[in-house]
Amino acid sequence: MRLTSLKCRALVLAIAALAMPMAALADPNFWKHEWPETDFSRTSVPHWGEVLSGGPPKDGIPALSDPEFMRVGQEGRIGDTEPVVTLEIAGAEPRAYPIRYLTWHEIVNDTVGGVPVAVTFCPLCNSAMTFDRRAKGKTLTFGVSGKLRNSDMIMYDRETQSWWQQAIGEGIVGEMNGVKLVALPTWMESWAQFKDRHPDGLVMAEPAFGRRYGANPYVSYDSSSRPFLYNGELPPHNIPALERVVRVGDRAWPMTRLADVGLVREADVEIEWKAGQASALDSTTIARGRDVGSIRVRDKQGRDVPHDVMFAFAFHAFWPDGQWMLGQ
Repeated sequence: MRLTSLKCRALVLAIAALAMPMAALADPNFWKHEWPETDFSRTSVPHWGEVLSGGPPKDGIPALSDPEFMRVGQEGRIGDTEPVVTLEIAGAEPRAYPIRYLTWHEIVNDTVGGVPVAVTFCPLCNSAMTFDRRAKGKTLTFGVSGKLRNSDMIMYDRETQSWWQQAIGEGIVGEMNGVKLVALPTWMESWAQFKDRHPDGLVMAEPAFGRRYGANPYVSYDSSSRPFLYNGELPPHNIPALERVVRVGDRAWPMTRLADVGLVREADVEIEWKAGQASALDSTTIARGRDVGSIRVRDKQGRDVPHDVMFAFAFHAFWPDGQWMLGQ
């Protein structure tokens, strides 16, 4: 796997962290100088050696707030196969959040149909989750902490300086420890698929940052045999660590199985796979990534269901007793 300057810096810091005494890494006091307003006495992290620096410092990856949007017909830069996160909320126009931007910002704080939302993407886990930003009577604004746990982004909220695990949408350190965010039913699909359904829909405009939007800084990452900054157990059943799985609750369906059959009806959900979406973690240019397909998950009433398309190692790390839906 080739590494960009960002990844090289992360690797250097990771090696430095691994060289530190484990007693220091296992002590939350190690992070207090950087996070003086965070209450580290309230935490559900079982072992502090799991928390590592991902390279960039707090806000080194700049989250976005209140982004601008344009009509689908006005956007000419995004390739048809590029992935977007689709958000459809009743009473609001459908919105697409391109992964070409989320790769470099990881969190978008927005308000859609009166609902404050956080659209999140962790490239190292391929996890794209959208949450309602309201918790314990507060509307939170999320940023990127620069920390990883099980290779998954740790977010933080600016209001209480609490830490949140992105993949599970739960507070893990601080005032919000143990609080769960409400996950919203969004999904990743190709730009062409979004345009076909919503020719008059909205798409997030390019942010005013000097980033190589449309480029992939994690070239060939999802073809790697081992995740970056991950020392946990690998998945069972000989499932490759970086195979995509569709997670619904504590169940996971391997993407290879779904691609083979196209449609699965199990465990009170219907999961449909369609070709046409490029991997954001394959080629140097996202639009040229190999086809990994798009997923929709619905219940028996045809309603979209909150879910995630994440790497198998991340599912196993956060749901060690989860059920693997392997079919016959």
